[in-house]
Amino acid sequence: MKKYFRFIKIEHTLFSLPLIYAGVFLAAKDTPSIQLLVLVLFAAVGARIVAMSLNRIIDSEIDKRNIRTNSRELPSGKMKIIEAVGIALLGLLLYLSSAYYISFFCFILSPIPLIIFSVYPYLKRFTKFAHFGVGLGLAMAPLGGWFAVKGSFDDFFTGLLLPLFTLFWATGFDIIYSTMDEDFDRSVGLYSLPSRLGTKKALQISSILHILAFTILVLLFVLSIKSLAAFPVLLIAGFLLYLEQKKSSDVELAFFKINAVIGFVILLMVLMKGIQI
Repeated sequence: MKKYFRFIKIEHTLFSLPLIYAGVFLAAKDTPSIQLLVLVLFAAVGARIVAMSLNRIIDSEIDKRNIRTNSRELPSGKMKIIEAVGIALLGLLLYLSSAYYISFFCFILSPIPLIIFSVYPYLKRFTKFAHFGVGLGLAMAPLGGWFAVKGSFDDFFTGLLLPLFTLFWATGFDIIYSTMDEDFDRSVGLYSLPSRLGTKKALQISSILHILAFTILVLLFVLSIKSLAAFPVLLIAGFLLYLEQKKSSDVELAFFKINAVIGFVILLMVLMKGIQI
């Protein structure tokens, strides 16, 4: 059982789950029902399982050649492809059934993230901008939360701000993550910004993306949050983005720890929407 949890890395849901709920509470005028919150949780977990399973299956041969990743379940032989496919199908069932019970509107849109999850693992074979595939995939989280409440395209511009923040933020931190494989990617002909431009230039692009992310966050604050009480939280989010860049050489800290905190900080800011002091 442990190998299955290691395979899907369910703890990485910490990146997406607070953003999904941020989308929910940003769209909600009243407190969402417990039923909706639970269904959103199930949909998030199901989507995460599908995304990780597809990524591991598609990249299994590449992972086998990389010293950093060859101990993963599929390349090491600890798990068979049929097991990985079974896990992906269970995640798919959980995701689609949850989307259906949230609303038929969400069920109709549910294939869109699946298409992104299926395509983005292949992008590193063709373009150094493959990192945007990861950003786009994670951006589906707050957008899905928004649609779970709205059930329509009403006020869609406001609903796009949080996904845009997520797109720039996640793309930026994926560039940081990919610096670990700069030499390997270059040696086997894979595309990433570090392997094509070098770590220094890649991190400069990552910094620009995080500046754009914070700019979008400020716009969201001005247009939707409108709370002086939440202003310190906005500043904390900006500081964490800065810290992520400052500590980019320590990928364990920048990617796994600071990122997990940023998502919850964004959720806290949204929960403070409209609170006046």
